[in-house]
Amino acid sequence: MKIFVNSGNPEQAADIFLPLYTDTAYSRIAEVYPALSAFGLERALTDFRAESGKTATLYNAEGGRLFLIGLGKPKSAGFSGVYRAARSAAVQLGKQLQPAASLLLSHLAGSAEAEAGLTDAFVNGLVSGTYQLGSWKENAGSEPHPLDGEESSLTLISAQSPEHFEDIASAARRGHLIGLAQKQVMHLVNMPSNLQTPPFLADVAREWGENHGQKVTVFSGDEIEANQLFALAAVNRGSEYPAQFIVMEYEPENAPESAPTVGLVGKGITFDTGGLSIKTSAGMYFMKCDMGGAAVVLGFMEAAASLQLPVKLVAVVPVTDNLIDARSFKPSDIIGSYSGKTIEIMDTDAEGRLILADGLSWITEKYELDYLFDFATLTGATVRAIGYAAAGMFTPDDALAAACSEAGDLAGERVWRFPLWDEYADDLHSDVADVRNLSGKPVAGGISAAKFLEVFTREHPRWAHFDIAGVAFGESEFGKHKNGTGWGVRLLTELTAKLTKPETGTN
Repeated sequence: MKIFVNSGNPEQAADIFLPLYTDTAYSRIAEVYPALSAFGLERALTDFRAESGKTATLYNAEGGRLFLIGLGKPKSAGFSGVYRAARSAAVQLGKQLQPAASLLLSHLAGSAEAEAGLTDAFVNGLVSGTYQLGSWKENAGSEPHPLDGEESSLTLISAQSPEHFEDIASAARRGHLIGLAQKQVMHLVNMPSNLQTPPFLADVAREWGENHGQKVTVFSGDEIEANQLFALAAVNRGSEYPAQFIVMEYEPENAPESAPTVGLVGKGITFDTGGLSIKTSAGMYFMKCDMGGAAVVLGFMEAAASLQLPVKLVAVVPVTDNLIDARSFKPSDIIGSYSGKTIEIMDTDAEGRLILADGLSWITEKYELDYLFDFATLTGATVRAIGYAAAGMFTPDDALAAACSEAGDLAGERVWRFPLWDEYADDLHSDVADVRNLSGKPVAGGISAAKFLEVFTREHPRWAHFDIAGVAFGESEFGKHKNGTGWGVRLLTELTAKLTKPETGTN
């Protein structure tokens, strides 16, 4: 989609997006965009309450259409409501739109900076909202979203002075590129495991890395055990496909010496039957989404490179499925790990933490990281605790927890901190190995999973674990059943922008 910034009034025969807060006054709109009086807007605003996600369409005598987009109440921090409303509107209006549209935001902005923030969020939502779920239907792609094409265009009509147009255009570009990365994440999470095999996901990483000049290394098959990734190898024993261990490195030319190095680890279970500790049929149906953490990490690597974010990134994605075979690992087995620690297997359905253990141990040994984040659709316990409104966050660092929470609020991808107190470590005691992979207690399952991961972080002081089981896959505008949400790319984009390299010697 091409994006332009112009001044003046929109064309009378155009398709026009007019976002509105619940308290937006007609007098303000008429002051900034007087040409809109041709749509009978003043009367319409007495009926349209601008509730979040609601839309209405007005017409003028020239054949133009004005799409009213409800944003709900303005929020004190960030533009997450703008993003969500734009995404919903793109889905609702998809069959009506033409490939060219105009967007009006100046009536909502008190400054050029505010308009840039609104532009970023609205364009992000609009672009991610062009995603289409039915990629594997017979006629897939025959009717793409009107705004999802090289020839489609969006013209931002701004009342700001022209010297601010470049900043507004940059904000639109940022929102556009983040939206494209989110669509990639959604596509990966929605892909069934018979198509998205571990080697396929490794090929995706290679392709995306090559497109952006990133260094990509993949260990596969016999290389897994040769590199002492024994926990990953154990989970892979039941699979017909070789495990993959993906390493991606991003260091932009514009990164200053002071730029922090951030490590990312994503859980890549392409399908989870539970192994010999088999899930119920209902619980297994959606387990193609169990590589949601991998999708977040790969999608953010794509976004970071597209945006040329001034931060150094190292991403590790261990990939396998968790299936059943005569060779499958079993409850009561004792397996090794990259860290050298042995693990007693209590439950083969607690496999994601095993492959993350190797990823965390490997990345912290090989790289000097200022920050370390892992993402995983890890536990139902976290979902039961906080539902689908936020991801569970676990970190030993108070300042990092605050930064993650602030970034989540700005992005509209909230996180909620859980404790990592030492008292929970006793739940993972094993009489026969260094640690066991499940506490065995019916409580605090998300916390004990995080405490297990902590064992393999080499006591990294600025580590955070995100349990995204409730937010990576769920109800959305795109279909009648659960599907990928694209969660995490906005959070990481906001978060990494706020991170600074710690002072030498600090913990």
